[in-house]
Amino acid sequence: MRLWLQLIRWVNYAATGLSIRLTRWTGKSREYIHPKHLLDYADHHWYLRYLRPGDTVLDVGCGNGMHSLRAASNGRRVIGFDYDVRSLAVAQRLSVGSDDYTFFFCGNAEQPFPLPDSIFDCVLFLDVLEHLDERDRALREIYRVLKDEGLMLLSVPNAETSWKRRLKAARLFYYSDPDHKVEYTPETLRDELARNGFEIVSEMMPIVYDTPWAGLIDLVGGISLRVYQRLAKWKRDMARRYPEESIGWRVVCRKRDVQ
Repeated sequence: MRLWLQLIRWVNYAATGLSIRLTRWTGKSREYIHPKHLLDYADHHWYLRYLRPGDTVLDVGCGNGMHSLRAASNGRRVIGFDYDVRSLAVAQRLSVGSDDYTFFFCGNAEQPFPLPDSIFDCVLFLDVLEHLDERDRALREIYRVLKDEGLMLLSVPNAETSWKRRLKAARLFYYSDPDHKVEYTPETLRDELARNGFEIVSEMMPIVYDTPWAGLIDLVGGISLRVYQRLAKWKRDMARRYPEESIGWRVVCRKRDVQ
């Protein structure tokens, strides 16, 4: 059984990687992009409902800039940074013609941000925190550059889905990405945020259902977006029905009164 679980886990990691390549190879995108970014649905761009026209936004760990570019509308100015120069090159190419509402630079979220204090209305911190060793440092830097009334929009992985518990019981690496340094329970997330000056001011919004076949579903997206869209909807619907089985959560955070 342990061998089968190892095989399923490996197949899913490999399939997700292949799906990114397929989006370009099949002409769905001119860049190597995860198929989820090619679907236009409100849940994927959930952060837009918390952004106001004219906001100044920071996207920490912006990757290929897909969320930055989506946020840069209604007069919003978006600055994104990431340590991966290849991903940033994609972001720069995609931003051509965006009317100078986006600016990207190379930076490390685990080091001091080269930015002034209290200048951002909102910080996007999407699927990044779990990749960092120096998480407290990153959160404190976000605290520093965020206005007192500003929002941090955060998404992180759930450590305790049924599939992950099964992998953990078999003494296998059970995180949803090989690069994850940590995954969260609601309690550990609140504790980590609190000690760095933040509190959650929203419900913990589920993302998508955690299934052992998530990578194969991604692979379908590299081949057929129409079929992938149906499968993605099924995963979203299942996560709403069983939020404890969601791959992770989205939360809205504010600064606490004291650090």
